[in-house]
Amino acid sequence: MSEDNFNLSMRKFLKSVGVTSQQKIEEAVRELESNSGLSSINVTVTLHSDEVSLNHEVTGTIELP
Repeated sequence: MSEDNFNLSMRKFLKSVGVTSQQKIEEAVRELESNSGLSSINVTVTLHSDEVSLNHEVTGTIELP
C-alpha cells in the first residue's frame, strides 16, 4: 500500500469515528433528563487492533449545555 493510500484510508476511518462518536454522544445527552444536574460527562475512547498490538485510550470531559 502506498503512503498516500495509507493516509487516505486512515483519514476516512478517523472521520467515521469522529462523526459516529459525536452522534452517539449527542443521542445519550438528549436522553438525559434536563434536571439531571450534570454539567459535564467524562468519556473514554479505546482504540484496539490485534494485528498491530495496539491498545490506546483517550479520556476527556465534555461540558454539557
